[in-house]
Amino acid sequence: MSGITVTPVRSAQLEGAQSPRVVREVLSRVDVLYRSTATAGGTVVVLIMGAVAFFLAVHSIQALSTEGVVKFVTTQAWSPETGSFGIVAVLAGTVLIALVALVVAFPLAIGASLFITEIATDRMRGLLTSVVDLMAAVPSVVYGIWGLTFLEPAVVPFARWLSTWFSWIPIFRVDNPDASNPLPDTSLYSSSTFIAGLVVGMMIVPVMASIMRESFSRAPIGEREGAYALGSTKWGMIREVVLPFGKGGVIGGTMLGMGRALGETIAIYLIISPIFTVNFHLLGKGTNSIAALIALRYGEASGVTLSALMAAGLALFVLTMAINFTASAIIARSRSGADSEA
Repeated sequence: MSGITVTPVRSAQLEGAQSPRVVREVLSRVDVLYRSTATAGGTVVVLIMGAVAFFLAVHSIQALSTEGVVKFVTTQAWSPETGSFGIVAVLAGTVLIALVALVVAFPLAIGASLFITEIATDRMRGLLTSVVDLMAAVPSVVYGIWGLTFLEPAVVPFARWLSTWFSWIPIFRVDNPDASNPLPDTSLYSSSTFIAGLVVGMMIVPVMASIMRESFSRAPIGEREGAYALGSTKWGMIREVVLPFGKGGVIGGTMLGMGRALGETIAIYLIISPIFTVNFHLLGKGTNSIAALIALRYGEASGVTLSALMAAGLALFVLTMAINFTASAIIARSRSGADSEA
């Protein structure tokens, strides 16, 4: 025992030996450049959106102070020159057109997305994906001309039939139709919310389908194979795995499509017959939207009229941003993109 030397270890040394090691992150030049570029791009986008909102708010003060916020959002007439103007009629038309567009676009978007991701072959999948994405590149004016020259004459007979047999439903009723006339007045059914919604629905299909397709394609392969292993059919696997996994993408894509429909301008401008009364009859002639109103009146506006248009634009901006932010939050909180538990 006399040959053994014991060296005491201080508690401070033990504490230093047991403390966690600090790992410092060292970024390469490429990573630093990428992070700086991404941060700068995101900051610029936020600043631009803030600048747009500030610009609209500043130029809306004259109209809102003249009319009052409550009266501005509850008045149907649009006559800034006489001091009587509001957005309730154009706001109702905007929302109704967007809702009709969603009813049209939702089954097309979800059907196209499921077909591309679950049924189509690899070669067909690439072709269909390109075709659907290219639909988003078609200019709005082309959709508007197509709707005005082709879709409207083709849809008016269907709208008349729908109104004749389902006029007991208020939204399908058309005022003053003459059912006994062998040559009915087709102008009663033209330039309607229904036709404008059909055109806008075709325009938002690519936006909705893109998000839904991406969400469906990321459903975990382990859960897909597990469903097949338990004897599920193709539709059963889609119903039990793909659709629940992509639910956030479906909701988010639908809301983003609605935000796109709310802001559509030129296609609606070419089709509608502008009115300034709330019209809940979808098949009847006459409707309006905030974006179309601004496009129609901006060139000749000045003074309080211009301020009123800015206030209407601010209302549309706030509504669209609220819908888009809600959609982004739903997509971010959804299970889409999670790793498989299998």
